[in-house]
Parts: sequence; C-alpha cells; structure tokens
Amino acid sequence: MANINFDTLKAAKRANIISLFTSGSTLICCALPATLVAIGSVATLTSLLTIFPQLIWISEHKTPVFCLAALMLMLAGYLQWEARNAPCPADPQLAATCMKMRKSALAIYWVSVAIFMLGVFFAFIAPLFI
Repeated sequence: MANINFDTLKAAKRANIISLFTSGSTLICCALPATLVAIGSVATLTSLLTIFPQLIWISEHKTPVFCLAALMLMLAGYLQWEARNAPCPADPQLAATCMKMRKSALAIYWVSVAIFMLGVFFAFIAPLFI
C-alpha cells in the first residue's frame, strides 16, 4: 500500500516538473524578449536570437506553446489534487520523506503557475497597453 502512495506522489511531482519546463517556455517566448527590450539590451536579444534561432519559432507559435503549458498545468494540478490526501506510511522516516515530497511537489506546482501567469501577461496582456 505504501508503494501506491509514493507512486501517486511521484507522479504528481513528475507532472509538476514537466509543467515547470513548459511554463518556462512561455517565459522564453515572451517575457525574456520584452524584459531585454525594456532594459535596453536589444543587442543582447539580437545575439541570443542569432545563437538560438528556435526562440523565433517559439515566439511565432506562442498560442500552441501556451495551450500546451496550460494543459500540463491542469494535469499537474489534477495530480496534485489527487495526491493531497494520500496517506503516508506509518514508518517515521518514510512519513517524513512522504511529507517532504508532498511539500516540494506543491512548491514546484505554484512556481510553475506563477511563471505561466507571468508569461501570459507578457504575451497577451502587456501588448494591449502598447
């Protein structure tokens, strides 16, 4: 029974880490270029785009990137919700590990949500004010 609980927590943590990376892609496509331009580092942005031309593709296809990130966040949120009340083992060491995994997975999830929201702001809301 303890393995099932750890498997649930591990699945939630894996989904949270994947959602962190997909949320990070939203920052790369929209927040990073906007920030570099805002602080006057256009030359840095140009150099970055020369070295990593894939950033242009990500920026051109920002809607699918954001949709994928939103889907991953929803999946991670669902798994986090399912694992929220999963019982931890009775062994004190395993229970401490279980609680630590639960807290770290939740922290990763909320960092992912914050990154995603920052990306949404720079991609879709900030251009409305320009």
